[in-house]
Amino acid sequence: MEMKDSGSVVLTAYHPHSPARIPGMEQSFVQDVPSSHSPSSRKSLPRCRRINRMLSNESTPPPAFSRSNSQASMDSTSMEDFWCEVESIKESSEDGPEEATLLEFKPADEGELEAEWLQDVGLSTLISGAEEEDGQALLSTLTRTQAAAVQKRYNTYTQTLRKKNKHTVRDVRDIFGTNDSSPTFETVPVSPVPSNGIQLPGQKPVWKSVSSNSCLDCGLDKGSPSITEELSYEVSFSESITVLPKTQEWTKNQRFRKEDSALPKFIVRKSRFGLTEVGDLSPEDMKKIRYLSLIELTAFYDALGVELKRNRAERVRGRENGLFGVPLTVLLENDQKKVPGIKVPLIFQKLLLKLEETGLETEGILRVPGSASRVKNLHQELEAKFYEDTFDWDQVRNNDAAGLLKMFIRELPSPLFTVEYLPAFITLVEKISKIKLQLQALHLLIMLLPEANRDTAKAFLQFLKKVVANEGKNKMNLWNVSMIVAPNLFIYKGKRANQQEMQAAATTAHIVRLLIRYQDILWTVPSFLISQVRKMNEAAINNSKRQLMFDKGVRKLLRRKTMERERPERPESDIPEGVIRVYAPLHSKVSMAIQLNSQTKAKDILARFHCENSYGSSQNMRGQIQSLHEVGGNIGQHCLDPDAYMLDVYRANPQAEWVIKPKAS
Repeated sequence: MEMKDSGSVVLTAYHPHSPARIPGMEQSFVQDVPSSHSPSSRKSLPRCRRINRMLSNESTPPPAFSRSNSQASMDSTSMEDFWCEVESIKESSEDGPEEATLLEFKPADEGELEAEWLQDVGLSTLISGAEEEDGQALLSTLTRTQAAAVQKRYNTYTQTLRKKNKHTVRDVRDIFGTNDSSPTFETVPVSPVPSNGIQLPGQKPVWKSVSSNSCLDCGLDKGSPSITEELSYEVSFSESITVLPKTQEWTKNQRFRKEDSALPKFIVRKSRFGLTEVGDLSPEDMKKIRYLSLIELTAFYDALGVELKRNRAERVRGRENGLFGVPLTVLLENDQKKVPGIKVPLIFQKLLLKLEETGLETEGILRVPGSASRVKNLHQELEAKFYEDTFDWDQVRNNDAAGLLKMFIRELPSPLFTVEYLPAFITLVEKISKIKLQLQALHLLIMLLPEANRDTAKAFLQFLKKVVANEGKNKMNLWNVSMIVAPNLFIYKGKRANQQEMQAAATTAHIVRLLIRYQDILWTVPSFLISQVRKMNEAAINNSKRQLMFDKGVRKLLRRKTMERERPERPESDIPEGVIRVYAPLHSKVSMAIQLNSQTKAKDILARFHCENSYGSSQNMRGQIQSLHEVGGNIGQHCLDPDAYMLDVYRANPQAEWVIKPKAS
């Protein structure tokens, strides 16, 4: 997208009391309602036509910027569903009383934004000046491009503080050990590391041959391109960018088409360490993944010459009880009192289940609105009866259930994809032209989401994938679904309401399309991040050991114990190299020593335990999917891919314990 000024398109807010007129829209969005629309949607067509006339009003001054790649490519009818959905949202908002503003924004200078960034990546120690082990461990694992991104933000922060004469700050050279406070890092390829381990001397990544289970395939079922592109998780995305456009201006003529076949087919091959999903790691390690993802996303945008913008949200107010308009974290806390360990709100699960059972084949599902008055009454009845289990779901029509589902998403006090990073979602399409690079940026943004948002978004996108899979009966292809869902996800209520988000219509629809099509890739944790987490944990362990050795009291105790000991004690079971002891608390045979070879996989160990315990296993484990977990050492807890080669995992983490137990749902 070529900018005419320094401003950029940022999704900010949708307010139901905003004027109906939408200024500054270009004629490429003028819609002519096709006669082929289903009769059930004819009621909303006149309002859609009024919107289209407003969009094409020649007296309206043109916007201060040119169209994005995505906007320029849309034909005259492809955006109609989007504007009809916007009008439907506006009508539903006018039917009921509007609550107080849910989000407030406060202006921040550059130094404050950089300070927040440093805190969000787990480097608050750079602000406080304290020598914290976690911060030092994180810094020790960064790649060159990641370190450059941190250094750039820290430089900005310190320069701002010096201007304000607040207090003395640490020099950047004290942190990175450089002679120049603003060193330049060249972006060059780095040696790949194993998917979930540490680089071993002389070891090269080993790829499995292509088979039905050897790669993660996110292509198209029909009409897919003949060329398949492979994604690599072995090297950080920012380090892989070696060539930049000279003018940092992407191809103006590049466009994306609304046909499903226009999207490329990507595969992620499993290395010998397998693949790791977001739910396979412990919460402590996922917290570190979030730190590293923000640093990597920033480095990635820096390498592309794109500014990573984000909103600064303050004070989120929402209801403390009920179903709609309640923060996800509060809603989950309430639901977990009924169903411990639940990760997706009960009401959201029930609406998805209702639609999956009866609505996937309904023509125009999601697009054709339900009765506004009926949806309003169902909303009120759900609030009163849902937790009492007295609500009659048989009375809910499919289109009404779809309306309630979209209402739940819209009325979240904070957007599902968070206020802070909505500008980054828009930027990845507006400023990055190659879909592969867009997907990499989107992948890191998904890793950044809070757990509640990520789990809820995952459930929603899985449902949308099922809707698209039934296109033959419901007449909803990928582009149709993306058009309908985009306004509900990316237009939200807030204090600084304006109409700029309307001009990013095709952009947001394209983002939703990427989310649906490539969701299996997006829920996979990049292996280079897992490798960095391992290094972080190892650095923290080594720092703790050094700290203990400097403690005089501990040294004296160790010396006394050594003198009292007549001879060195060997471990009770000295396990030889290449042999692991696997524990299975729910099996009748709770442990087993297993000799590993180069071909032993996690699923082979599971099969052996199942064979030996087929008649004596605990009743608690029957019907549950058992998985092999790597616990401790340089990882918190890691549910292993069944195709992971165990000798490679063992060498990457020889201090780990190996436990068979159910996989967290």
